[in-house]
Amino acid sequence: MYNEIHQFEPLQPADNRMEPLLARAHDLSRLATTLAGTRVPPELRSLLRNMNSYYTNRIEGQHTRPHEIDLALRKNFSNDAALAAKQRLAVAHIAAEQALEQRYIGSEGAKTLYSADAVQDIHRELFDHLPVDDLLTPEKEAIVPGALRKQDVQVGQHVAPAHASVPLFLARWCDFYGGVRRGEAALVALACAHQRLGWIHPFVDGNGRVMRLHTHTWLTAQGYTGGLWSPMHGFARNNERYYALLADADSLRRGDLDGRGNLSEQALIAWADFVLDTCLDQVRFMAALLDFETMKARIEACLVFEATVLKNGVRQEALRGLHYLFLSGEDMARGDFKTMLGMSDRGATDALGALVKRGLLKSDSPQGKVRFGLPQHALRFLFPQLWPEAEADLANR
Repeated sequence: MYNEIHQFEPLQPADNRMEPLLARAHDLSRLATTLAGTRVPPELRSLLRNMNSYYTNRIEGQHTRPHEIDLALRKNFSNDAALAAKQRLAVAHIAAEQALEQRYIGSEGAKTLYSADAVQDIHRELFDHLPVDDLLTPEKEAIVPGALRKQDVQVGQHVAPAHASVPLFLARWCDFYGGVRRGEAALVALACAHQRLGWIHPFVDGNGRVMRLHTHTWLTAQGYTGGLWSPMHGFARNNERYYALLADADSLRRGDLDGRGNLSEQALIAWADFVLDTCLDQVRFMAALLDFETMKARIEACLVFEATVLKNGVRQEALRGLHYLFLSGEDMARGDFKTMLGMSDRGATDALGALVKRGLLKSDSPQGKVRFGLPQHALRFLFPQLWPEAEADLANR
């Protein structure tokens, strides 16, 4: 049983092992900062938040289907008690992600995230709004939002620190990672902090979700995501490797060439390398999807399908207006959008109504301004392979 803080050293690779990681972190910092400054419709960020919820819960083996999340957001929960509980957890994650992004802002917010209070705050924000019946572990132990565990636990082969030592390990975790300030080094530290927080296992349940929310929130606070990407997607796409490397970094030191700490430096390096590669992959993927040169053609393909195959009243003349709304990321008065259609007033009114009905336009009121919409059924045209499970879910319904 772990009781002394030196037992989860090293917290970061030695300086002479850092160079490859720092180079990768430099690439991530440069590309992510550029992507984060991209102007996009707000509906895209909402969709991505829903997607993050789907993927983080999928990692835990408790995911719902994309359309079930969509129903839950409209307070339409399943009659099946187990499924409804998963839906509530998905909605709770979406709300928590949004609240945490608004609470921890900028470099000061990122620094604050390396505190025991912030780690407990993340757990509390995630679980506090769930009904009592949902706050039970699979073993029927009570989950107290924000409360550190009061019992000893073993996760797979890893025997976590004694519960009485959790505050001690958390304090060391906060002090070390919160003290890493330089950009590239801070990104490497974040990757290591994710693993070592899991090693501490501060809560009776929800540790994985808290770890991923912490990483996501820190990246957002530092201006790296702009709400346009998250490592959660990449972790879920490589679920087996995520868990394997996470567990391997719990391993004890493997001989004289494996660092100077109690735990394996080689395994920690492999983990950090995986995290940085995953983040880089997500940034590059989203940057390609947001290529404005091809977006117009993707919108056109969507409109052609709606107009000629589904024949639901959507008109191809909406291309110019929708493309403008996507590029501007802003709302537009209904009259201005109808003018861009170049149709009679009655025809433009009907066409606009069809777009709203299909979710390609969004509005907060029947006569309010409109903005670019991003319904799940349009993903295969507008953002192919962004959320493949949502595309498959729709095809199977």
